[in-house]
Order: sequence, then C-alpha cells, then structure tokens
Amino acid sequence: MFSPEWIWCLLLALYGSAWSLNISKYDGKTIICSQGLSDCTIKNVLFQANSTVDIQKLQPDFKLCCEKETLCTLCLDIEMELYIPLDKDLEDEDQSGGDEDDKETMNEKTSVTVCYAVAMSLSACKKVEFTVNYTALAQHNLAKVSMVITESDGVSFGSQIFILTNPVQILQAPSLDQVCSQDRWKHLTECQVPTINIILNEQTNRMELHFEGENRTLPSLCVQYELEGCCRKLDQISIPLDSVASCICLQAWYDPSLRRTLQCPFKGKEPPRYLQENMRKNVSVNVSLSKMSDGNTMLVWNLSAPCRLEGEVQLFYKRQCNEIKNMQQLSNGTWKQNIKGLWEREGAFENINERFSQCVMVKINEMKFGPFCANDSGRWRWSLLVVGVMLLVCLTVLMIYFLHDFVKKWVWSWHHGGFVKIGIKGHVVLLSPPDEDVDVSESVNQLGSLLCSQGFSVSVDQWSRKDQCSQGPLLWLYSQLQKLDNMGGRVVLVLTQKTCERTEEWTQLNRDGEVENPQQLKSPYSDLFSASLFLIHEHKQLGRAAEIFVLVNFDSNQQHRSNKSLPELLRGLPLFHLPSQTRSLLAELTVAETKMSPSRRTRIGWR
Repeated sequence: MFSPEWIWCLLLALYGSAWSLNISKYDGKTIICSQGLSDCTIKNVLFQANSTVDIQKLQPDFKLCCEKETLCTLCLDIEMELYIPLDKDLEDEDQSGGDEDDKETMNEKTSVTVCYAVAMSLSACKKVEFTVNYTALAQHNLAKVSMVITESDGVSFGSQIFILTNPVQILQAPSLDQVCSQDRWKHLTECQVPTINIILNEQTNRMELHFEGENRTLPSLCVQYELEGCCRKLDQISIPLDSVASCICLQAWYDPSLRRTLQCPFKGKEPPRYLQENMRKNVSVNVSLSKMSDGNTMLVWNLSAPCRLEGEVQLFYKRQCNEIKNMQQLSNGTWKQNIKGLWEREGAFENINERFSQCVMVKINEMKFGPFCANDSGRWRWSLLVVGVMLLVCLTVLMIYFLHDFVKKWVWSWHHGGFVKIGIKGHVVLLSPPDEDVDVSESVNQLGSLLCSQGFSVSVDQWSRKDQCSQGPLLWLYSQLQKLDNMGGRVVLVLTQKTCERTEEWTQLNRDGEVENPQQLKSPYSDLFSASLFLIHEHKQLGRAAEIFVLVNFDSNQQHRSNKSLPELLRGLPLFHLPSQTRSLLAELTVAETKMSPSRRTRIGWR
C-alpha cells in the first residue's frame, strides 16, 4: 500500500506533464499489444473481472490523438506492463526439446481488466483479451499492452480521472486554456479563436476593431468593464472613444460553445492622455442629505464611473472653502455594477453640521474633482426655467410662421367688428346674371373653380343644368338654401348692367303690379334670378340681407360701381370688384358663418 504522500507526488508529476502534451497519430484503434501477444481485443464491461495476468506497471498519460494535423482530441493513453508466468510443463518441454504437436499448448487465451472513473460519475471498465504465444515469451515473462481512452469514454479537458488500481491513481486533465496557451493550439479546433487588432482613431473619434482572416465571418463580440464586470453584446466593430476606459475588455468568439478570446488593451499600461480626459468626464457624483435614526444628519454620496477607482472622498465646506480632515477611501468599500454598466460606490459622512452647505471633494490620482454639493438643485431650477422660456419663444415663432394666414384673418376680423370665429368655410351658391354673355359666363366658371380650390362647398347654376331640368329652377335654388341653413355660407350674385336693369324692373313690378314695356327674357336662368331678388327683398325687411347675399363685379365687364349707384334693392349688400378684391372676397366668405349663428337663420317660404 502506497502512502498518501506518494500519491500526491504522483499527482503533481502527472499534472505537470500536461503542460507538454505529446501528439499521437490515432487511426481509430484503442488497443495495441506487444510482440508475443496476438488477437488483442478490447470491450466495455460493467465490473472488474479477475485478470489472468498481473499488472506489473501502469503508466497513464494524456496525449493529443490526431487523425489529421488539425483534427485532434484529448485522450488518455494507459500503458501497462504485464507479468505472464510461464507454464511449468512448457519449461520442461523447452529444456528437453518438445514435438511440433505440442505447439498448440504454447498458446493460451488470457485477459486483463482496468477500471477507471471520471469525477461525479460511475466507474467504467475496459477488458483486454489476447492470446499469449509462450514461445515468444520464453526468454522473459513480460509483455506490454497500450489502451486509449477517448472523449467518447468520458475524457475531457479539465476533468479528474481515477484509475482504480491498487493504489488508486488520481489524474487531472489539463484545461483547455492550458493547452491552447502552448504551441499545440493549432491542432485543436477548440483553440481557434478570433484575433483582435485594436486601432485608436482620433480622426473618427472611435476605437476600431479589426480581425485576422478575410474569409471568415465576423465574430460575435461583447464589451465589459473590469474582468468581473458584465459583458454586454456589441453589435458594431467600433466603439466611441468617449466610452473607452482603462479597464475595458473585449471578448470575441465564433461559436458560443467554444473558447473565447479575451483582450484588455490597456491592462498593465497607461492609456493615452486624451482617453484619460474622457474617463474623467464619465465620473459622476451625487450628494444628498439624510436623517439618521438618532435624528442627526448624514451626507450620503454616490460615485459612478466606468472602472473601479482608487482614491478618496473628502468632506468639504463650500462656504468656508476649505477641506475637513474627514475622508473615505474608495478602495475600502464594495463596488457594484449598475444596469448601465457603470461601477458604483456609496458612502456617507455621519453627524455633520447641516447649518453649512455640505459638499464632498473627490481625489483620484492626485487630481481633484468637485466640489459636489447637496444643495446645487437651485442652479438646476434656474437652468430649467431658462430652457422653458427658450422653448416657449421658439414655439411662438414657429406658430406665427406656419399660421401667418390665420393671424392675418384674425386681425382682419378684429378690424371688422371685434373677435369672430375664424376658419369656417361653408357653402357658396354662385348665381349668373340674367343676360347671356360668353365672357361673363367664363368668369363665373373661373370664380367657382377658385372657390372650390380654397376649400369651399360650391354650387354654380351653370354647372347644375341637369338638376334644374329635373327639379325645376325654383326647387333647385330652395335645396341650395337648405345647405346654407345646415352648413352656413353665402349666396354670390354676379353684378352686370343687365342685372341692374332686371332688378329695377322687378322692383317696379312688385311696387305697381305691372311693368312698362315688358320684354321676354331669353336666359334659362331668369327664374333663378327673380327668386334671388325675392329672397333679397324678404331678408332686407328683416335687416339680414347683407349676412347672406354678396355682390361681385368683374373689372373687365364694366366700370366700378359705387354702392349708391346700385338699384335700391341691392344697396347695402357687400360689393367686391374682381380680380382686384379677390382676397377680400375670400375673407368675407370665410368669416361669414360667425356673423349669422344657426339660431338666426330662417327659411323663407315661397308664395
């Protein structure tokens, strides 16, 4: 029985040998027998069987079994030296010189069993059977057998294996990192990791990542601050220099199940000066006052930075402009990483005098930051007030710029009788004069199209001949007046010389009951014109004719008429000369809705 000290020395020796793994060509055979042994076979058995030969020596060793140069795997090679006792009859016969017929007795089938166990799993056994050629072993009693245990049998990087011999041998397989750190990494697929080349580009203000090998796809990346920090996925191959810190580390991999490369570009060396300035900008300190359980006041501070810092936080009186000999070391406390990936360190100064403005100063690498005070909220309030006023001014300017037409109409309405409702575009009924004039008809069509383009609902008598034929001119006009009752709007009457003459005749007819020298009117719209004069007369008696009816006169048709020169029935109605007063007409039609509320509209019956 071997002592525990001997087992421990053996373990150290085997562990050290893992650093110099040998490469062995592997053709799939898991058993090799020396001369004198033939018909060697190996199989798995559930338990250890009695061996017919003794194991004189057992030497396990980890190797790289390679089918090809780059297709290798970790395996355990167990070399055994077997003691095979010679048969006594064979010795006597050998001395006297036996017959040829007795050669069959010189070959005998025998076996040896070796069991092993991988940590945290059941044991497994390998039984080797072979035929002994005693003739070949006549000069000595020793033979050698070598078996290979591969990954399929439980051998893996970093695993612990127990060889169940007497005494038990404990083996520690080398880790993947240990193997990949040697020159053997080229033979293992698991060691194939991306190689990162880092370039600090001050022109683009980014840290660029380049990878060796143009034919391979880009690896997956993650970035972490400190080796213990959380590694956050990186979706691009460059990082802004503002986010680069001295403790930054990068991980890259091709397959999540395989080994990753870890690179910390500034580990053990000083980062450039401009990066140090960026890191100082990323340091933030929050200070607040809090009450203790005994009623005293304490000053609570919270420092956050991309990396864990070494320095101190000092208590500071802002009004007295001097430091207090009360400080706390940043390295003494516990740093925690928040959800943003920044490292935080909290602390508190207890039993402070709150009559003064309490602040803290931070000292890192002989550089001071601060002071950071608990009552700096007033400065933020003023900043928010200034920002709010600027936003209000900008919104006002934008509203004036985009709504200048609306403002102009609002000013116009103020000058025409006070504040009125703006922006209502109702229904417009456009009636032609009683004479047949091609130029006037064309002008009426153009005016109707203009009103449609401005968003009005427009009905032009010239566009509705089919409806007038089916309904009759009077019913058609009555249906248009119903739209005025529902939507609001105006009736626009085109003023010509013939319009004035027909108005005088209509007025004389209604006054005397007859017309001197009556003439037959040939226009198909004469009935509509007469009906419109009747409505003007009725609304004028109510004092609301100017709220519904509007007169327009085309400049090219005749000279400007004044309101006093119009027939008595048409006097007092708004008169616009087109096209010089087109804008005024549009404004009049737009605000007309507010001048006559729906409660004041009345429907006029027909006699």
